[in-house]
Amino acid sequence: MSKIKVAVIGCGTIANSAHIPSYMANEEAEIKYFCDIIPERAEAAVEKYGCGTAIVDYHDALADPEVEAISVCTPNNVHPLITMDALRAGKNVLCEKPAARTYAEALEMQKVQHETGKVLNIGVVNRFNDGVNTIRRIIASGELGTIHHVYVSFRASRSIPGLGGAFTTKAIAGGGVLIDWGVHYLDIVMYCCGDPAPLTVSGETFSKLGVEMENYAYTSMWAGPPKYDGTFDVEDSVTALVRTSGPVITLNGAWAQNIFENDSYIDFMGDKGGIRLQYGKSFTLYTAKGGALLTSTPEYRTRDMFQNEIDGFLRCIRTGEKLPSHIDTVIITAKLMQGIYDSAEIHKEVTLE
Repeated sequence: MSKIKVAVIGCGTIANSAHIPSYMANEEAEIKYFCDIIPERAEAAVEKYGCGTAIVDYHDALADPEVEAISVCTPNNVHPLITMDALRAGKNVLCEKPAARTYAEALEMQKVQHETGKVLNIGVVNRFNDGVNTIRRIIASGELGTIHHVYVSFRASRSIPGLGGAFTTKAIAGGGVLIDWGVHYLDIVMYCCGDPAPLTVSGETFSKLGVEMENYAYTSMWAGPPKYDGTFDVEDSVTALVRTSGPVITLNGAWAQNIFENDSYIDFMGDKGGIRLQYGKSFTLYTAKGGALLTSTPEYRTRDMFQNEIDGFLRCIRTGEKLPSHIDTVIITAKLMQGIYDSAEIHKEVTLE
């Protein structure tokens, strides 16, 4: 069986740390193109990985009939355009999270996927995390009883990425900490709880610490250095209450806060037990039995979640399998985030149709 030819569009951080190494480790994949609007990035990838051709126009890859799979690793604002162009060109797509800047854009992507029948998966990589899947199975087994409340915290003291750049420019990113970090946390909640339908949302976003950019104190800056002549028009913190057909979800998130502690966890609270997941790490299970309170930290096999994601993407191209990261499922998280942003804009609770 011939290898699946791949084009990686965007050769920045997520491509080099996750997508490219995972394709390289899969014997069924062959990267034929590295594409970036900065030619040096694409050329550096060719040199580093010893394969493929460097290009600056992604249409060159779409025009190649040998290419079956596309990884979209670009800034958020061009996710929809590149993804829909690729689907219409007959390519299967793995698009990094978030699917798009807005729910409306994500719906357009879903529409084109339905029209073409090609694969469209979104990079909600935690759906391929072994710990997250273990929690999902525990919840589904009924061990926690009915999950009535999930509390989400993704708070850091001073972690605004690339102040003044793409991450803090709404026209490019679509938002701040919610769409950057919150998408992962909310997607874990939705996935583990069986993707309940969001019903109502009440949220507020705040743009406080990063507004006066030159006065923003920090110790390090991912995606930096800061561009003081750039733009900061996104939220650096967010809070919300979401009612769903399943549990109520409450959340607090911050790229930057004047509490110099970092809290990164999800609490699943049921009437028979609870779980605290430390994001990206292990989880603790809390139960009661025979009049005693029990606390345990389960051990399980852990594999690289990005490798699981890429392996699954390549497999579903061959088999037609519909993965948990398919646009039809992930669209729910896009709808939920849009609800939070809409509620924050009008300072009222909104009902999601």
